[in-house]
Amino acid sequence: MRPEDIVVTPVGARFRGRLFPCTIGRGGVRRDKREGDGATPAGVHRIAGLFWRPDRLARPADWAVPIRPRDLWCDDPRHEDYNLMVRAPFPASAERLARADPLYDLVILTDWNWPRAETGRGSAIFLHRWRRPGFPTEGCVAFAAQDLRWIARRIGYGTRVVIPDR
Repeated sequence: MRPEDIVVTPVGARFRGRLFPCTIGRGGVRRDKREGDGATPAGVHRIAGLFWRPDRLARPADWAVPIRPRDLWCDDPRHEDYNLMVRAPFPASAERLARADPLYDLVILTDWNWPRAETGRGSAIFLHRWRRPGFPTEGCVAFAAQDLRWIARRIGYGTRVVIPDR
């Protein structure tokens, strides 16, 4: 592991000498992640992108990409754009990135099953805001809003998210 890695442990995520409380998927950590299992995939995942809501937050980094009202994330494993950002209107199943709640006001994209998604391995793994402490995700890693902002200002394309088998 490297100093710039975010290491997700049972007691929180270690990054840059700090420990941040976080939550993971309702299915725990799995090396054999599958579509719909709610698990957070074990392994070493690179940071692939940083998205933010410019109507709600200041830009967290100069390389961050704004989330616009029509931005979606395709979650239909049968569609050619599966596990990619798309724009509405969109003919297949997709999750709205510009949500009414603040969960995706700031999103760090990992390279899990991205950019060339393999059907059945599950959709994107994001680092995003949690609903509340201890509330599990659908497989992502979630943080308190202020911690996520702190992390986002300090990551780069060399940052990795390390999730060991538990």
